[in-house]
Amino acid sequence: MKLIIAFLRLVRSLNLFFIVLTQALFYYCVLPFAFRTLPAPPRLILQPELFWLLCLASLLIAAAGYVINDYFDLNIDRVNKPEKLVVDTVIKRRWAILWHWLLSFTGIIISFYISWKLNNWIIGLANSGCVFLLMLYSSTFKKKLLIGNLIISILTSWVILVLFLAEWNLNSRMDGTVQIALGRLFKLAVVYAGFAFIVSLVREVVKDVEDMEGDLRYDCRTMPIVWGVNVAKMFAAVWLAVLLSAIIILQFYVLQFRWWWSILYSLLFIIVPVVWILFKLYRANIKHDFHLLSGAIKLVMLTGILSMLFFKLYN
Repeated sequence: MKLIIAFLRLVRSLNLFFIVLTQALFYYCVLPFAFRTLPAPPRLILQPELFWLLCLASLLIAAAGYVINDYFDLNIDRVNKPEKLVVDTVIKRRWAILWHWLLSFTGIIISFYISWKLNNWIIGLANSGCVFLLMLYSSTFKKKLLIGNLIISILTSWVILVLFLAEWNLNSRMDGTVQIALGRLFKLAVVYAGFAFIVSLVREVVKDVEDMEGDLRYDCRTMPIVWGVNVAKMFAAVWLAVLLSAIIILQFYVLQFRWWWSILYSLLFIIVPVVWILFKLYRANIKHDFHLLSGAIKLVMLTGILSMLFFKLYN
């Protein structure tokens, strides 16, 4: 049992749940909404059995990324979070690297199987690229200024964009009404992928501030180390302001559809929390403050994901 619990911590089971939740809500709520106005809605190209395989591939690749990250971060984590160490305490390093390759290889095989079934090789190639990027991130780019933060943010948004690409491949050859529906789906995918990108980017920078002690000891070149904590806080605040502005503008657009419950939800569970995070970010100055902010930002990610349920309600 101890080994199972340690493995679930190693692969960040809560984050994996976020991936499943995000893809499931987008598939079952957003995709049907995008095609709702068609005279005879076509069968989705990505059938449920293939969707769940794609979801499994995403989980395996993400889990492999977390394993290899802990493998390379062992010394830094001994300083930043010794109480959470799994690699080399419960699971030996050689087993960690074996799990990484096994999870990655299985995820890639499943991705290419889906590509073959859909006749869409972008999925297999892109997911293979995700494995490669996660390797580079953990071994090199995590310690570099900004590039590591951008890689994680892009991969977070890919969780949503991959579902659009799976639908786009064959449906794009259909008539004009389907093209319009695909255009609607593309806009919704960009909205949620953009939301995921910004929230992830802000959280990565906040985590860099939180982990400065260990990063400094092992010559990392993260933003708070290179430019200072105040610049890192300003960077995060600017992106939060961009996110806040975009969400508010989006609510004015939603007004024309009279989605009152959706607007109220966004106000209470996304806009207000983002304002609170901005206020707390301004006042944050110790490690504990940034740890709390990181958790709050993750909650905003969750409430943003759950907003997809309203597309089912108003479909």
